[in-house]
Amino acid sequence: MEWESSHYSSFKGVLPSLGNRSNCRVKPRRFTVSPHDRRYMIWQNFLVILVVYTAWVSPFEFGFLHKPHPVLSITDNVVNGFFALDIVLTFFVAYMDKATYLFIDDRKKIAWKYSRSWLAFDIISTIPSELAQKISPKPLSSYGIFNMLRLWRLRRVSALFTRLEKDKNYSYFWVRYSKLICVTLFVVHNAGCFIYLLAAKFHDPGRTWIGVVLGADFKEKQTLLSRYVTSIYWAITTFTTVGYGDIHPVNTGEMAFDVFYMLINVGLFAYLIGNMTNLVVHSATRTRLFRETLRAASSFALRNQLPRRLQDQMLEHLYLKYRTDSEALQQQETLNSLPKAIRSSISNYLFNYVIENVYLFHGVSNDLLFQLAPEMKAEYFPPKEDVILQNEAPTDFYILVTGAVNLLVSKNGVEQVVREAKAGDIFGEIGVLCYRPQLFTVRTKRLCQLLRLDRTTFQNIIQVNVGDGTIIMNNLLQHLKDMNDPIMQGILMETENMLARGRMDLPLNLRFAALRGDDLLLHQLLKRGLDPNESDSNGRTALHIAASKGSENCILLLLYYGADPNFKDSEGIVPLWEAMLGGHHKVAKLLNENGANINVGDVGHYACTAAEQNNLSLLKKIIHYGGDVTCLSHTGYTALHAAVCEGNLEIVKFLVEQGADVDKPDFHLWTPRVLAEQQGHEEILAFFELSKETKTDQSIKSTTEKPETLSLGKFASEPVIRPTATGSDNNDGSLNQPCRRRHTNNFHKSLFGIMSAAQHRENDLLRPVHQSRGLNNSIITPTRVVISCPEVGQITRKLVLLPGSFEELLDIGAKKFGIFPVKVVSKEGVEIDEIDVIRDGDHLVFLNKDQ
Repeated sequence: MEWESSHYSSFKGVLPSLGNRSNCRVKPRRFTVSPHDRRYMIWQNFLVILVVYTAWVSPFEFGFLHKPHPVLSITDNVVNGFFALDIVLTFFVAYMDKATYLFIDDRKKIAWKYSRSWLAFDIISTIPSELAQKISPKPLSSYGIFNMLRLWRLRRVSALFTRLEKDKNYSYFWVRYSKLICVTLFVVHNAGCFIYLLAAKFHDPGRTWIGVVLGADFKEKQTLLSRYVTSIYWAITTFTTVGYGDIHPVNTGEMAFDVFYMLINVGLFAYLIGNMTNLVVHSATRTRLFRETLRAASSFALRNQLPRRLQDQMLEHLYLKYRTDSEALQQQETLNSLPKAIRSSISNYLFNYVIENVYLFHGVSNDLLFQLAPEMKAEYFPPKEDVILQNEAPTDFYILVTGAVNLLVSKNGVEQVVREAKAGDIFGEIGVLCYRPQLFTVRTKRLCQLLRLDRTTFQNIIQVNVGDGTIIMNNLLQHLKDMNDPIMQGILMETENMLARGRMDLPLNLRFAALRGDDLLLHQLLKRGLDPNESDSNGRTALHIAASKGSENCILLLLYYGADPNFKDSEGIVPLWEAMLGGHHKVAKLLNENGANINVGDVGHYACTAAEQNNLSLLKKIIHYGGDVTCLSHTGYTALHAAVCEGNLEIVKFLVEQGADVDKPDFHLWTPRVLAEQQGHEEILAFFELSKETKTDQSIKSTTEKPETLSLGKFASEPVIRPTATGSDNNDGSLNQPCRRRHTNNFHKSLFGIMSAAQHRENDLLRPVHQSRGLNNSIITPTRVVISCPEVGQITRKLVLLPGSFEELLDIGAKKFGIFPVKVVSKEGVEIDEIDVIRDGDHLVFLNKDQ
């Protein structure tokens, strides 16, 4: 049985002790019931209904019946049976120790506590009235007198009202009102029954209050209902102190009871009137305070002779504040009363979608947006109220959530509307970010909801998020540039000059200056000591950005302060390739003269990109700067593969002239010849056949004319050592790096590309061998090696394909074993530093330290 209900409430559960050092059980022991169990609470509520019945029938039987009534008697005994069952159940219900605030679930302690408290009263109240009448002494043997002990059960009703008053699902006003009504009816009912009993037991019926009104024979001539209504009428007139009129006490006993009853009524009536007054007055207190505030504001405006417009703005603002505090359930006060984590979550849920659409925050990180939302204060402004005044200090900026505002400029005492801001716009940001007085007066057109952020808080957040600060500043400058307004252009120039002179406190980096091509700002930042090789999350440095923008002055500054011209980003791109790709030939030449080497990057990928763009001149530039356009890229393809997929015969011819092998397979073992045949490029296939025949003729001619080569070995049995032409796969890109700018590669859309992708996902331990028609049905078998690493266990060995370069081999080790290997040795311990000495089936061992 659950210790807590499924819908936990702090009003129902028990707060843990500070530090949670108590030994309170999470679940009660077996055969023990939690007092907060949902089923037990239902049972208690059912007993309350039976208590209401008891509260009416017990005084009625005591005053109006002198012997058991069949229907009431049976009902009473059934009700007593339910309460008897509750007595048994109570021995199994845990309770809270008021001294230690712990729940006690020991049944012995439960029984002992119950026995010392309410057990006797509960047992007595469940005894049948007939039995009690027989065993009672002669003076107390009257029927119904014992039933009054059952009013002890009324404590359950009091506990019920206490719970309902704290339950947010019920109106506090109506719960209190119902409680007061129930108390009044109970008192009146009991008083009516008791005063009738005095008259019924009096020896002279004619000298009683009811005998004077209804006659001495009222018992025989009047029905039970008539006598009950008359008694209630007397009780109500006495309770409300409206006077006796037609009904009044006659004998001494009735007068004595009236005196006692009236004394009780004094306190009870005062209690009822006081509670009803509090309930009514409480709802009007806020209205009274509002009217007093309005009266004080009006007196202030009249005493100081304020203009009518300011008076109206004051009163409208106070009225709107009253509405937001009362009708909107005190929104800001509610947020401020919550913990920071809950407040941040609520603020982001309510305002995040508004903030991220503001132009100033385009491109910033989610972390910055999450930090900004809780710091923004939601405010309401009535129509025609000034939010910002022209030339005031720039302390805050605002985001318009709903409504519309006018931006005004005062010229010669005349206000002119510059533009209208609508929902989602921001204003006041130019003054805050550009360190100048507010440019406009901002006045609401209709009811507006605004988000306000003060300057100090904003700058503190930006200081922590340096990269986002540069994005925000760049968005502002670009916004000023796009406005095409003379005033904004002047502000733009002034702001850029302030940035160049270092007079702004915003955290700026070199990439921001390079992106804008601002060599003055770049020089200022470099003189501050900023790292010229600082990169972003993608590994791009300011030199990459300056090269892509073609900013010669920025590149000269960066190189002068020590920027690395061969710094690779996360995709293996170097600044020289950025300049070549952007068509900035002077910048590319400048970088090359200062030590930039295109072979440091992924030359194969560069060549593939040029082939995909059908850019022959770019391929020639790669060759001009010493790059090999025939090598494999980190994705496993050559430029010839890409050119065949694009169907560009001119580039195919150029690549073949540069030594590209038409039968060189990619990582999926597809050759350019097979690709051309599959995609139906007949001209390219014809060119491949022609080039093959030409090479064959040249080879035959060279064989017949070339003299025999002499052996240079020590022994005559040594083979002739001939120079081996190997592809220069000088790329450092890792195998798991993403391919960059591959937007037009048709190879992946072809049938062979789809088959290759499916084939590439197969188990590396068993790769199928493909047959190429272009090689006279010969079999192309890839070189496979076994790799292992002692640091992760000698048993862990993997079978992989041998890559094209030694750097790629190290990257494979880093990917497979999660280390950064510094060298590769054979199984016998011989160090390997060239990829060409590795043979098919070799066992390579990766080491991440010298051993």
